[in-house]
Amino acid sequence: MNNTALSRYRAEWFSGVGEARRDILAGMVGTFALIPEVIAFSFVAGIDPEVGLFASFIIGIVIAIAGGRPAMISGAAGSVALVAAALVHSYGLQYLLAATLMAGLFQIAFGLMKLDVLMRFVSRSVRTGFVNALAILISSAQVPQMLDVSWHTYAMIGLGLIIIYLAPRITTAVPSPLICIVVLTGISIAFPMPIHTVADLGRLPAALPSLTFPTVPLDWQTIRIVAPFALAMAAVGLLESMMTASVVDDFTETTSSKARECTGLGLANMAAGLFGGIAGCGMIGQTVGNVRYRGRGRLSTLVAGVFLLVVMVPLRPWVAQVPVAALVAIMIMVSVSTFSWGSIRDLSRHPKVSGAVMIATVIVTVATHDLSAGVAVGVLLSGVFFAAKVTRLMDVQATYDEAADVRTYRVTGQIFFASAAIFADRFDLRDTAAKVCIDLTAAHLWDITAVGALEEVVTRMRNHGIIVQVIGLNEASAVLVDRLAPGVEAAAAL
Repeated sequence: MNNTALSRYRAEWFSGVGEARRDILAGMVGTFALIPEVIAFSFVAGIDPEVGLFASFIIGIVIAIAGGRPAMISGAAGSVALVAAALVHSYGLQYLLAATLMAGLFQIAFGLMKLDVLMRFVSRSVRTGFVNALAILISSAQVPQMLDVSWHTYAMIGLGLIIIYLAPRITTAVPSPLICIVVLTGISIAFPMPIHTVADLGRLPAALPSLTFPTVPLDWQTIRIVAPFALAMAAVGLLESMMTASVVDDFTETTSSKARECTGLGLANMAAGLFGGIAGCGMIGQTVGNVRYRGRGRLSTLVAGVFLLVVMVPLRPWVAQVPVAALVAIMIMVSVSTFSWGSIRDLSRHPKVSGAVMIATVIVTVATHDLSAGVAVGVLLSGVFFAAKVTRLMDVQATYDEAADVRTYRVTGQIFFASAAIFADRFDLRDTAAKVCIDLTAAHLWDITAVGALEEVVTRMRNHGIIVQVIGLNEASAVLVDRLAPGVEAAAAL
């Protein structure tokens, strides 16, 4: 690490006393936002809540040190839990731990191979759809906590929201969600009422995690079982982490190393597997809450992980009494602040295809509860719409020189797999002119389909006795033609 990188890394940890205080308080809020989500996702994966909580603690510490995006909170996430559920159901927890270790290895390899560059293919519309879908999923995840409950629960949620939104008008020294948790817990203790508490969500850890190794056979059969799940967990985890990092980049108007985030997440997941935890990734709801409450440095990420263990083990009896209503109120606030409300207004201002991509991403993500599926559909649609737009910009104009009996086809635009057929259809293969000149000065051939279309046009014209000359090929197009279609005699005008 050179001096510049070392100085930047040091600044990401210690920017000043004021910044450190904000990071600590924001990280504490992030911890309480983690608890209900992690426990819920643990049930989705078919594991005890302590497995998800231990994982979130370990991942939080390692990613704070090794990750590439300061202020991003990572832990046991729902997208990974959905992939892991089938493995746990069929083979048990030990195979999940083995898959977690292997997923970490895959992610380290992806980071070293710089596969984070694939994020460049995710358009802004897809990112907006991703954020909006997450806000909807975060909100809908609170619904089960509001069903078959007494009126006291609704009253506590309402009071919690009032505190969260009004407290900042009085003081910003302490994050309002933290005030909400303290006040509602105090009320529930002072005035016992029929409401759910954190203790009702599942078994909480009673001791510190210990180093262990998965007790699975070390043979080829185990690898065959674990590898497909590990690869899926690695891919889904990286996708969600990269998307979350991009969202934080936008919020904070800063940049981050996505390749380092890949390797950092891999190290964190390997550590989680060695301490009996499930693989995890960036958690956008908790991250947005952290950033909203001015968490900017790595310290906020570290605090979110360390404080999770502190509140779950030494302070377990107190945390068990925190009303679920307080956590629901916090997550409702996070979902409201996460949703990009401006994107609704932009639907009438932005191009229709951008709106369609955003809406499709939201619909698929919400319908499947699978972030990777939503993003995949959004990226696919973005690519299709872009290809269609570029195809419409390709044109072929024909002129005829009667004196020389030469017809010239001037091609403009990009010729690739989506426009190659249209390009070929623009030529009269039975042209009556003695000579045809295909001028590609204002065009570019991108792939084998484009070269194949050009070769087919030239070959068919020559079969009908027409003299064909191709001119104006730029250097890159000429190389493609020479390599893939040597039969086309090109006089390149570079």
